[in-house]
This record gives sequence, C-alpha cells and structure tokens, in this order.
Amino acid sequence: MSYQVLARKWRPRTFHELVGQEHVQRALVNALDQGRLHHAYLFTGTRGVGKTTLARILAKCLNCTAAGRGDEGVTSTPCGQCPSCQAIDQGRFVDLIEVDAASRTKVEDTRELLDNVQYAPTQGRYKVYLIDEVHMLSTSSFNALLKTLEEPPPHVKFLLATTDPQKLPPTVLSRCLQFTLKHMPPERIVGHLSTVLAAEAVPFEESALWLLGKAAEGSMRDAMSLTDQAIAFGQGEVRHADVAAMLGTLDHRHVLALLEALAEVDAARVLTEVAALAEQGPDFAGVLDDVTGVLHRLAVAQMVPEALDNGHGDRDSLLALAGRFTAEDIQLYYQIGIQGRGDMAHAPDLRTALEMTLLRMLAFRPQGVPKPAQTPLPLRGDPGTPPTSQGEDSASAPPAPQAVPDPAAAASASAGPAPEATAPAPAPEATVPAQARPKSEPPAEPPPPREPAEATPPADSPSPAAGAPVVESPVAETPLVQAPADATSAVETPAVETPAVETPAVEAPVAEPSTPESPPERPAATPSREPVLAPEQEAGELTHDAWLHGFDALGLSGLTRNLAAHCVVEADDGSELTLRLDPSQAAMQAEVHVERIREALAAAGVERRLTIADGPLPEDVETPRQRADRLAAERHARAVEALQADPQIQKLQQTFGARLIEASVKPADAPARP
Repeated sequence: MSYQVLARKWRPRTFHELVGQEHVQRALVNALDQGRLHHAYLFTGTRGVGKTTLARILAKCLNCTAAGRGDEGVTSTPCGQCPSCQAIDQGRFVDLIEVDAASRTKVEDTRELLDNVQYAPTQGRYKVYLIDEVHMLSTSSFNALLKTLEEPPPHVKFLLATTDPQKLPPTVLSRCLQFTLKHMPPERIVGHLSTVLAAEAVPFEESALWLLGKAAEGSMRDAMSLTDQAIAFGQGEVRHADVAAMLGTLDHRHVLALLEALAEVDAARVLTEVAALAEQGPDFAGVLDDVTGVLHRLAVAQMVPEALDNGHGDRDSLLALAGRFTAEDIQLYYQIGIQGRGDMAHAPDLRTALEMTLLRMLAFRPQGVPKPAQTPLPLRGDPGTPPTSQGEDSASAPPAPQAVPDPAAAASASAGPAPEATAPAPAPEATVPAQARPKSEPPAEPPPPREPAEATPPADSPSPAAGAPVVESPVAETPLVQAPADATSAVETPAVETPAVETPAVEAPVAEPSTPESPPERPAATPSREPVLAPEQEAGELTHDAWLHGFDALGLSGLTRNLAAHCVVEADDGSELTLRLDPSQAAMQAEVHVERIREALAAAGVERRLTIADGPLPEDVETPRQRADRLAAERHARAVEALQADPQIQKLQQTFGARLIEASVKPADAPARP
C-alpha cells in the first residue's frame, strides 16, 4: 500500500475529531441536532484551517444512513461505517459534487453545473455542491448562480469555501450563512503534532515542534506537511537541530541570548553573540525583527504577565527575563530597535547595522541607573510610588557600614618623588566598621547599587608609595552632616601612540595601603535610624551645600535623578522647600518626578512640601550635575598630570616620539555622573 501523508491520514472525519474552530463546530452541531439547516454555507479562512474538511463532515452528517435513522436521520455524529460515509471519505460519493472554481470560472461551466440541480439525489439524502475557492468565479458566473443560491430545491445544499471573502459580491454574501475559521495558535498545533507523532511512534523533541508550529503560520495542514518533511529530513525523528536546519530559520535561543546580554549591559557579550550568529549566515534584518518582537513580549510580561503568549514555548523564560529589565529600558530598546530597522537600508552592511543598533541601546541607556536584580511583576502604574529595582523598600533597610576616606592619608600620598615601577599592585578594598566611627557621626544610609569604591587606610598607617596621583573623590556616598574628604585612586593608563613603533600600555604605580589597626572591641549596636540628609541644626533649613553633599544619598535614578541633578536650593522655610531648575531641563519636569524627589527627601529626614520652579540660576551656585562635571574634570587633569610626570612615559616620549592621548585617560574609580 502506498504511503499516505499525515495531512490526509489524520484529516478529521467527525466534528469531535476537529482540532480548534470550536465556534463553528458548536453552531453546526446545534443546527443539525435541532434540524435548523440553512441551504447555503460559506466557510472563510486562511489555507489549511479546515474549510473543506468541515464541508465534507457536514455532507456526511446530511447523508449518513446508519441503521435506525431512516430517511430523516440527519445527525451531528455520522457513523463513518455506512456506504454513504465511506464513499464520502473515499471521494466517490455521487451526490457530493466538488467544484474547483479556480479552474471552472466561465459562465458556461456554472450553467452546466446548475442544469442538474433540479434532479433528485441518486444515492444520498441531499445533493451537496461543494464549491472551493468560490471567489475565483467570474462576475457572469456569480450572476448565473444568484437565483439558484437563494432558492435552491429542498434536496440541495450549497457549501462554499474561500480564502478571500472580500472578493465575493455582497449579493452572494447575503444569501449564505457565513463562518470565519480562525488561525491555529502555535500551542494548539504543537499539542496536535505531539498526539500525531506519539501515535505514529516517531521520536521528537518538543522544541522542534514549536519551530514547526511557528513556521506553519496558523495552518494545521502546513504544520502536518512540514512534519512529514521533518521526519524525512531527520531519518525518522523530529529533532530541534534538524528542523532548524530544514526551515533555515534563526534559532530562537540566540535571540534570547542577545536579550540576556542586553539585560547584563554587557557590550562585549552582545558582539560575541552577533559573531556566533554570523557563522550561520542569518538574515540580520530578521534578527533585529525578532529582537524587537521579544522586547514587545517582555513589555507585556512586565505589565500583564498573564497576557503573555507562548508562541515559542518560552513563556517561563521570558517571565524570568522580564524581571531583569526596567520598564524604561525595554521601551527605550524597542524604540531604538524600530528606528534601527528603518536605518538598515542606509548601513554599509546588515551586520554592522545590527551591531550598531544593539550598541546604541546600551549607549543611550541612562547612565548611573543600576541594573535591577529582579523587578517584581506585574509593574504597577502608580505615579506616587516609584518602582524600586530591588523589589523592596530601601527606606526601611538598616544602614550599612561605609568606607570613610581619611584626609591625612590622601595628603601623605602626594608627597615624595615618584619611583619607577613596572607593575602596579591592586589596592585591596578596606572598610571601617561602624564601631570605629565617632559617636557624633551617624552612619550613612546605603547608596543605590553601585560598583564598590576603594577606601584608603587611616592616617596612622604607613604612608603609601609616593607617585600615585591624588584624585579628589566625590562625596556622593557620605552623609550630609559629615565633611567630605579626598581619596587616593588608581589611574588607568592608556596606550601611548607612536609614529612607527607599537608601544604597550603603561600603568601608573598604585599605592598599596596597609591593613588598618583593629578598632577596640565594642558591643554590637542596633543600626541607627537617624536621617542621612539632615538640615542645618542652627537654622533648621536645608542649605544648598547640604543639597550638594547629600545628593547621591537620596538614591534617585533615571529621569528623576537627572531632573534633580539640575536643581539648586532656592529657599527652605522649614515647611516648604523650593528648588530652582535649570531652564534647559524644563521640558523634563513632571509631577511624578517631583513626587519621587519629595519622597526621597522625606526618607532622608527632610520632610517638606516641594516646589520646583524653572528659571535662571545664580551665577555663583552650581548644580549637583555641574559639581560632578567639575570634579570629574579636576580628577582627569590630575590623572593626566601624574601620567605626564611618570618616568616611563617620559622615556617613551623621548625614545619613540610618542604622545599621550589625554582623551583616553580615565581614573579607575571615576563615579557615575548625576
């Protein structure tokens, strides 16, 4: 016996075997059971969703002659064993006239067909005319069909099927009972394929079925045909790698790997993943489409997790991945991806366009915003409650011990000649326990998650090696009531550019601090709940100096942090605080940001009504952003000066005519700008 393809072998023969289309199945079953039959049915829908199958099942229901049903035995459950049912299944039932309208479009063909309508059925109870692709008939053919279609003889039923109902004349549509068949979702296709392959004893991987379900694009017949092809391609098995190679589609796992690299803000890993993709010769435009598609699904997963579809069988993976992004990042990445897709036509090549789009996502991500360890889902749109990236209330967390810089140690680091050193020694991290703090100094609130800063040893420890540049440390992490101090920092030295000789990178010597002496034993104290941003004690007001020194302790992030960083304290009467905003940032002001700043101030001990007004700033007052820029410029200048005074750098300049690229100098512990 010749092989029968899966699409024909597993074609449903009753309504109860039909996969999907429950809305059509329910209407037809109820009509058959109640005897409320229409004379013309129109089934519409895309290819392979069951239009012809439904028509044949309906023809069997109308003509089943099982014992005991008699001449009026119309049923919704045909037996499948009587001569009529078997003849319909085998395509040889005389009273089922199937017409392919695509090949019989002329009016003469339609008139010839209608000449036999008046004659009674030969074998069955009804004469059924099944006209497939009915939209292909000519206008004259439709006109010839109209009268018979509206008032056919009682023994005639018309079953019409089309993939393009818009091309049917309204006069035909009004004479038919129309049923629109839906696309098959991938979940339904995968479930049915699992049943079929299990019955056929064909080994398979579920991930391979998801690839087939996605490639079928809603058509069950296409899915069955692709499964036949996959079985032949895989030598009797359906495996993920074989199906991916057969379809020539991008492995969805590569797209998820790209999104994980974006979640980690890891540009090097992004480029590595793109390079791995390039080995498969993919359509890079399609890769970007897939990335933006997953970003859309991640946004849905954050806002309404239960609405996330499982089109790739990756619902659980996306729910876990969605918690690693902030909502703002996903919206920004999606917008950049859409714009990058339109720019691909102007790029030198598609791979370059993809890489630049992904790198642009990371480059335009707001600087200084920490990566969320896990964003709680679903996100809520309450403007009065700013979301926290750690999923917990940072205001209720006990203060943590913090490294205290020592001015004496910083001063001693700048004294003495610079020795020649070939390899810098990394400075170990050192923190001063909370017990060693002065009693008058309250412990600081923990800052937003950042890279840990290196601390310097106390003044009574041996002085570090001379020659390391002294760089002023920002006072972002210190309480407002504590005076800030400079800290010694290591400096990364860039490669030196030479005219003809390649010169290796040179690093400045780094001070190696010794371990500070152990503080005296004290009983463990309960974490202090004192505010980290207290106003001046004498006047009870928040001064602008206090605002500058305690800005980073507020823990603001994103657009709210950027808005506050461009403000200066204008007035504070103890009940209302007025901030003056740089006019260039006036467009960013919104009530949600003002509320978040007010709540951050309240959590830091400054409970006020807050007003932010835009206008010209005083010339002699700098904003937190301007202060951070100034400190960064000073740090950079000192680092450049230290490198220019380094004997090894001078030797390279004298020997090879090298020059120091000052723009590439970056202090190793440079803090994030507000």
